[in-house]
Amino acid sequence: MIRRVKRLGFFSGLALLSLSGGAAQAQAQAQAQDEAGFQSYLQQFRGTALNQGVSRATLDSVLPTLTLNSRVIELDRRQPGGPANSGFSPFAPYKAAHVDAARIGRGRTKYLAQRPRLSRIERETGVPESIMVAIWGHETNYGSYTGNFDLIRSLASLAYEGRRRPLFEGEFIAALKMMDRGVTRDQLKGSWAGATGNPQFLPSIYLRLARDGDGDGRADIWNSEADTLASIGNYFVNAGWRAGQPWGFAVTVPAGFDQSMVRNRLVSPRCPRVFERHSGWRTMAEWRALGIVPQGVAWPGDQVLATLMEPDGPGQTAYLLTGNYRVILDYNCSNFYALSVGLLADAIAG
Repeated sequence: MIRRVKRLGFFSGLALLSLSGGAAQAQAQAQAQDEAGFQSYLQQFRGTALNQGVSRATLDSVLPTLTLNSRVIELDRRQPGGPANSGFSPFAPYKAAHVDAARIGRGRTKYLAQRPRLSRIERETGVPESIMVAIWGHETNYGSYTGNFDLIRSLASLAYEGRRRPLFEGEFIAALKMMDRGVTRDQLKGSWAGATGNPQFLPSIYLRLARDGDGDGRADIWNSEADTLASIGNYFVNAGWRAGQPWGFAVTVPAGFDQSMVRNRLVSPRCPRVFERHSGWRTMAEWRALGIVPQGVAWPGDQVLATLMEPDGPGQTAYLLTGNYRVILDYNCSNFYALSVGLLADAIAG
């Protein structure tokens, strides 16, 4: 009986090996088909890129080197298509992780080291020096990690996959145009989704808004701190930053405050869940009349408009947020991100 059981186990093992080998063969065939489809897409893409101004020399040097990166396609497919539920997470844990002593300390060091350049950029753009440094700190921890994905290969793979082809094909073309401008293939490293350099610009943003901050004639957002900060400042100008106006500030909301009085009844066409957490717009004079009290700062001008947000719920610290807060949201449409950038900027400057 024991011998029979062992023989059954032996034959079961052979069956499993056979199944495993069959699955591996099927997977290899699927990968080969995907790679063939990818190479066919690149041939079609070549004509599109030429028509949009990419040089033949760049295409000849890049396209033959590309293979499909299935990993970035997998990462993109994991991105949520919409909110899983209607609940909101508290801000406090995020703030503790992103506006921490280490990030503030490094930010102050960078801030002090770059003051001569930063002050010039602030004069030219109206964007506070500390905001530029805070964006840098949030995006790449002041350049300590900018991503190591091959940008060209990632964008080509994501464009081929097709789920968001208009976005990624446009960025693929923009990345090739960066090479036409002299950016090397080795420099084009970044996130799996195509963001690169210290400020994590997409290639199309680099082409439009990257700036030379140190006067050497190049916009080197990978190695030059001056270029990084000048480029961030230019991005904010382009997004509508208003000089002399705060991004927002912490406030105390009186007990029993009737939120229905200030509820926002409009639905934003962009990032609706982000703006769903904001009240309607009121002037600072109106917020003061409603009993809102600033924490440690003076009121801005009476006619400055702001919305109210209570990211940790009633009874906790709330914030009045101006139009400049929405400029930060243009960089990354997340309330937690934008609040943390503003608070980190205040801590760095303070």
